[in-house]
Amino acid sequence: MHKYIGLVLGFIKQYYQFMRYLNYKFIWKHVEFWVDIEVRDQKENDHLTKVDQIKEKYSTWTGKDTGELLLNNAIYLVILGLILVVIIAEPSFLSIRVFRNIFTQSSVRLILALGVAGIIILQGTDLSLGRSVGFAAIITASLLQEFDYGSRFYETIPLLPQSWVWKDIVFEGGVAVGATMRTWFYFIPLLLAMMVSGFFSMINGFVVSIFKVHPFLATLGASVALYGILSMYFSSGDPGPQPIGGFEGAWEQMIIGEMWGVPLLIIYAMIITIVMWFVWNKTTFGKNMYAVGGNPEAAKISGVNVVKTTVMVYMLAGVLYGLGGYLEVARIGSASNATGINYELDAIAACVVGGISFSGGIGKISGAVAGVLMFTIISYGMNFLGLDVFYQYIIKGVIIVLAVALDTRKYIKKT
Repeated sequence: MHKYIGLVLGFIKQYYQFMRYLNYKFIWKHVEFWVDIEVRDQKENDHLTKVDQIKEKYSTWTGKDTGELLLNNAIYLVILGLILVVIIAEPSFLSIRVFRNIFTQSSVRLILALGVAGIIILQGTDLSLGRSVGFAAIITASLLQEFDYGSRFYETIPLLPQSWVWKDIVFEGGVAVGATMRTWFYFIPLLLAMMVSGFFSMINGFVVSIFKVHPFLATLGASVALYGILSMYFSSGDPGPQPIGGFEGAWEQMIIGEMWGVPLLIIYAMIITIVMWFVWNKTTFGKNMYAVGGNPEAAKISGVNVVKTTVMVYMLAGVLYGLGGYLEVARIGSASNATGINYELDAIAACVVGGISFSGGIGKISGAVAGVLMFTIISYGMNFLGLDVFYQYIIKGVIIVLAVALDTRKYIKKT
């Protein structure tokens, strides 16, 4: 008897557990169903909300809003208008050859802009950029002249052993089609140029961060001092103060030659751009740079070494100036104490046009690239039309003032 009672009770228990499982499963399905419906409805409501917001925004759009939009983007409209004028006046401007030249000319400017862009993100500026480039250019030029050139800067520097220079290199129509060995000597002037420029920029960083001198005044003083130093060095050469030229052909081809039909200057600029993008976006240093630029006090409270970050940003900028001067010598074919004049204006203007704000903590590598390209297109276009250089300076000056004024206006409006 007890045996049958146990079987009945066990059956009832199993039945209860089975029904309970079915009930839970049924309920859970309903819960999933209703949750799915609720999520879908929420997404539809969110979509409708966004649509309604857009409709509401444009339903109340007024002429004042249109004027505000045009004013905020006036600099781009002006640049676009100038480019259209050039295209209409000279339709041949739209050619592969022209844009190839534009990209080549943009290469050195981009490297310089990437250097000063970090300083602008720190709410600063660097008026010594041009002189740093000039000093780097003179150092490079004085060490890389041909042995048989008539007016060598250093008469006592001997010709390099042939085994040190490019070996088994073949140039066809100016295009490098093969090279198995590069000279290490050619990198000595590069290292010297970057070290000297980096050193002077590091001093700027110390003056700005430790003594709290405004970047404009600090770098203005550095620019004047640098011009005096580089002029002394320029005048100390054996031929006296005259433009330095007559560079080794192998070195020039290493800088302004081509690889796979692409100018090497463009390749160098692309490599530097990728490296700087990584530094800005994927390193602690880059994050600290944005933090210090956005709010130095908050960054300091958060544990960021503001002085160290500022000095490193300036020093990195100086290293890029040195590299730019090294490349610029080969591009223009000579160097003097006038090399680099007003380069800082083009670089700073390109950064501001590209959205790197003087208010600090705002800016992207892509913005610097876009700004440099736009500025180079304008400059090349004006030269293409044969516009007098004085008018070119006026137009560039107006663009710089307009870009800075609009950037300042946006910042004031936000605050």
